[in-house]
Amino acid sequence: MTRVQEAREGLGRQLREARQSAGFTGTALAELLAWPQSKVSKIETGRQTPTRDDILAWTRATGCEGDAERLLARLEVLETMYAEWRRRLGAGTSARQQESITLEAGATHIRAFETTVVPGLLQTPDYARHRIAQSVERHGLPDDVDEGVRGRMQRQEVLYRPGKRLHFVLTEAVLRYRLCPIDVMAGQLDRLVALCAMSTIHVGIIGFDAELTESPKHGFWIFDEKRVLVETIGAELTLTQPQEIELYGRVFDKLAASASYGAAARHLITRALDELPR
Repeated sequence: MTRVQEAREGLGRQLREARQSAGFTGTALAELLAWPQSKVSKIETGRQTPTRDDILAWTRATGCEGDAERLLARLEVLETMYAEWRRRLGAGTSARQQESITLEAGATHIRAFETTVVPGLLQTPDYARHRIAQSVERHGLPDDVDEGVRGRMQRQEVLYRPGKRLHFVLTEAVLRYRLCPIDVMAGQLDRLVALCAMSTIHVGIIGFDAELTESPKHGFWIFDEKRVLVETIGAELTLTQPQEIELYGRVFDKLAASASYGAAARHLITRALDELPR
C-alpha cells in the first residue's frame, strides 16, 4: 500500500503545482469547477484518487492542457497498481477468472501463499462457490456465481501442464477456518490430501507449532519474476517493481522453509479433517 499511496500523493503534488502556477487558490479552483472545496484538498494531498474526467477538467481550468496526457498516464499506472474490487469485478466474477486463466497460462513459475483461504487453483467446485458468492454479496456484484465457478475450475487445467512450477504454501488456519458448511470443507480437505501427493506441484502446510522466521502477514501470489498480486478486502494490488518482487520472493522462501510437505503435510490435513464435527 505504501507505493500506491506514494503514487497517489505524487499525482496530487503535480496537480497542486498546476493550480498554483495558474494563480488559483484551492477554494477558487473548486468554485470554478463546481466542486466541494474538500475535493481539491483531498486530491492534492493524496487522500482521493482523481478520475480521468477530474484531471481533464483540472488541466483545462488551469491552462495546462499540455500536461493532461502525462498526468493521465500517471493515473493509469496508479489504477494498475490499485484496482478496487467493485470496479475490478464490474463485468462479473467470470471475467476476472478469465483474466486469471491468461495470467497463469503465461507464467512458468507460480508461487502462492495464503493465510485464510484455499488458493483458487486448489479449490473444489463447492468450496469455490462459497468463496465467489461471498465476493458477490460483499461488493454488490452481478450474480454470475455459476459462471465464476466454471471459470475457476477451468483455471485448474494449469496444474497438469508440463513445464510449470507451481508451489503453494498455506497456514494451518486455512484448514481450520469454517468459511463454508462442514460437508463442503470435508470435501475440500480430501482434495488437498490428494493434491499433496501430486508430483507436479508442491503443497506445503505451515502448522501452528512451526517455528517461523517470517511473519505471515497476508496472502500473495508471485508470477515468475514479473508480478506480485496482493488481494485486500477492498482492492487488488499489482506490484511490478523488481525490488518488490525480490522482497516477496525472499519472504515466500522463508515461509516455505517453515512448511511441511508430503506425508507430513497430509498428516496436518487429515488431522483437521478428522476433527471436523460430524
